[in-house]
Parts: sequence; structure tokens; C-alpha cells
Amino acid sequence: MAEASVKALTEYAGYQYFPVGDETFYTVKKGDTLYSIARKYGITINELKDLNNLSSNLISVGQKLKVIDDNSYIVKKGDTLYSIARKYNTTVNELKRINNLTNDSLSIGQTIILKSDMKPEEDYITYSVVAGDNLYKIAQKYNTTVSDIVALNNLSTSILQIGQSLLIPKV
Repeated sequence: MAEASVKALTEYAGYQYFPVGDETFYTVKKGDTLYSIARKYGITINELKDLNNLSSNLISVGQKLKVIDDNSYIVKKGDTLYSIARKYNTTVNELKRINNLTNDSLSIGQTIILKSDMKPEEDYITYSVVAGDNLYKIAQKYNTTVSDIVALNNLSTSILQIGQSLLIPKV
């Protein structure tokens, strides 16, 4: 219900809304077309095809499509220009200049354009699974949650393999 309210307010204000989660990729659902996906993310069909090296308009259910290029950032709840600037090792004034912003106001789902040399500070560590590990033990060890580990690694199962690399969110 809360997310529906945020979506409605964001769209009412004239901005495009993106759900919280991994905004870089979209998983194709039944009935989706390149047109409907491109429209949802405010890009053209050709941009969507270029991002995914597609030579045709054929997509399949379950396929993951990149919908945001690497030089963009989607504003999330709690973001400020200052927090984004810190994350990407730049200044608020530089972000405002690149994005033609006249004030410091941001909206959830808003796309912020970044320069190609602006890379985010790593907010995770890499962990190698050892014998006896499970997601719960790893989450406890690093003071995070199983769901955060699953989401960060796009895991479809909780079964781990010895030697498997996992990204663990920094706290």
C-alpha cells in the first residue's frame, strides 16, 4: 500500500516511478514487449536493444534485460544530491551541472546522469563459501539479512557450493 502511494505521488508530480530493488535489470513477464518495457523505463526501443545487444524484437518470459545504462543512477528513498555525490566521489554542483538541475530536490525514481568516470564506492564485500556455511550463518556473521544476500546475488536457491563467491552488503 505504501509503495502504491509513493508511485502515485511520484507520477502525479510528473516523474517516472521505479520500484525499489535492482533498477538496472528488468525480468520479462508474460505479455511484455520491448515497446512496453522501453516505455516503462523512459527509453526508446533502440536504446533498450542496444543496452542488451539485441538484433531482433524477440524476448522471452524470465529473460533479464538491462534497462539502465551504467552512467545513470535511480534515486531511491532517502537519497539526497549530497549522498549520491559522496557515493560517486563527486560534488553536488557537478551533479547539478550534468543534470541541468536548478535546485536540490529529488524524486524517487528520478534518473541522475553520471559521468563515465564516476564509479560507486563498493558497498559490498566478496565472500567465498566454506564447508558448513549456509545463508543464515553468513548473514549473522556479517550482520546482514538472508534476503539482502539473496537479492544482491540474484540467488534462486538457498543451496550453496563450497568455493562459491557471494557478495555481502557492507553494514
